[in-house]
Amino acid sequence: MVQILDFEEPIFNLEQKIDELTGMSKGGQVNITDEIRRLEKKVFRMQKDIFSRLTPWQKTQLARHPYRPYTLDYIKHMITDFTELHGDRYFADGHSVVGGPAKFEEKPIMIIGHQKGRDTKEKVFRNFGMSQPEGYRKALRLMKTADKFNIPIITLLDTPGAYPGIEAEERGQAEAIARNLKEMSDLSVPVIAVITGEGGSGGALALGIGNRILMLEHSIYSVISPEGCAAILWKDPEKSQDAAHALNLTSADLLRLEVIDEIVKEPPGGAHRDHKLMASILRRVLRRHLKELEQKTPDELIKDRHEKFQNMGSFTEA
Repeated sequence: MVQILDFEEPIFNLEQKIDELTGMSKGGQVNITDEIRRLEKKVFRMQKDIFSRLTPWQKTQLARHPYRPYTLDYIKHMITDFTELHGDRYFADGHSVVGGPAKFEEKPIMIIGHQKGRDTKEKVFRNFGMSQPEGYRKALRLMKTADKFNIPIITLLDTPGAYPGIEAEERGQAEAIARNLKEMSDLSVPVIAVITGEGGSGGALALGIGNRILMLEHSIYSVISPEGCAAILWKDPEKSQDAAHALNLTSADLLRLEVIDEIVKEPPGGAHRDHKLMASILRRVLRRHLKELEQKTPDELIKDRHEKFQNMGSFTEA
């Protein structure tokens, strides 16, 4: 079943009309090619207009869209020779994080990312994209392997946050996240982190300590969800839209605050409309950043990463 967000409805209705007219034209009932082309141009203009003025809450809805491409979708369209590796060598696999060695344009890389589910069975299997400690420990194992063999690392962030259950806390959730932050900061290979959907708090940051931090145009990145913020500050879930605005969680906000390095444009209507095109756009951006980072020595990469995060939040008083 297609899920249409409220602000997408005018576009969807017009596209349905185009499909109907196209069917009539193919059936030989009438030649309406010019009318179809006119409507297609109108759809393009409408998409451009609507998506250029989305509110932070609408961006949040788009970042969570169930048909948005996830890590395995990007691997399918952007990566070759991928071999998924499993297990943290301590407790379990951690199905909400996937990763392994692969080739990016014939060069070896290590790719790691969050994986959500689309149907109920897969959502439960992937724990709705919320990783337990074993997921982060698996990711760290893969990153240390990449470091050992001098392979660049690409991480794809898309999670509501780390799993907050009792069993996760019993197995050291906070320690696992903190260790990833520490170890990632000292990796001697290029690390590029990409927020592809929902960058939720420490659950996303545990894969997000990179030399370059990229963010898809309609993704979000925040210390807390708008719903959680509204519940804490206003004790009112109806204030989620206000919270989304206050959190400065959009790609434009975070580029202005110098938290990220670049915004990756999405296809017209959002990444969920065309997975293959989105992967192609991201591939071009990754190619450029990898080429730049490969010119740096291991010491320069580590220094670059340290300075990037140390400088975040710094300010001078007027």
